[in-house]
Amino acid sequence: MIAERQWRYLLQATTRTFIFMLLAIETATSACSVALFDGDQIVDERHELVARGHAEKLIPMIESLLAGRQPSSLLVDCGPGSFTGVRVGIAAAHGMAIGWAVPLHGYSSLALIAAVGEEDEVAAALEGGHGQLFVQSYRRDPFAATDTLASLSPAEAAGYITAPVIAGDGAEALIAARGYGTARSAALRAADALRLPLALRTLVPRPIYGRPPDAKPMT
Repeated sequence: MIAERQWRYLLQATTRTFIFMLLAIETATSACSVALFDGDQIVDERHELVARGHAEKLIPMIESLLAGRQPSSLLVDCGPGSFTGVRVGIAAAHGMAIGWAVPLHGYSSLALIAAVGEEDEVAAALEGGHGQLFVQSYRRDPFAATDTLASLSPAEAAGYITAPVIAGDGAEALIAARGYGTARSAALRAADALRLPLALRTLVPRPIYGRPPDAKPMT
């Protein structure tokens, strides 16, 4: 999905200055978003809502952000969300981690949605296609999931999620089906990645699809 010449150009262009920084990548939803951190401080970011075309935009966006700098670690959203977006982000992150010989970790899109807020109890809900929602509940202190990730219809999710606040692009549908609650918008942004506690941003960097992919391998 990422052209080889893009990889080569990026890897060659960013080997001039090695710095101890973290590059975060967010492509699991409509956002194509990258951020560079020095410790817990953000250095710079690039963020665009694209819906489609993550593969074409991501590498030039990273090149612009790094401006010749090479990060010492990588962090990528592993989903759930757009199956294509998840694969694009993880493939790019793995390619750079191998090319630069730096560590790579992952995080969950639902955890980040929940983390961007102040509620004691919140559930994240993302549109998952086929009329379903990806849902999961979290508590604030200490921040952690209180149930397991599920892909459910709004009616099914209404009986599964009890948190009073729902965040994410599936919040309105879930609240309508449930008949109560408060919706909070929560567009994903790479610059928010360090809001997650360390345990939730050091996941194995592999896709969290939430349900089986639509495309089936040929037999």
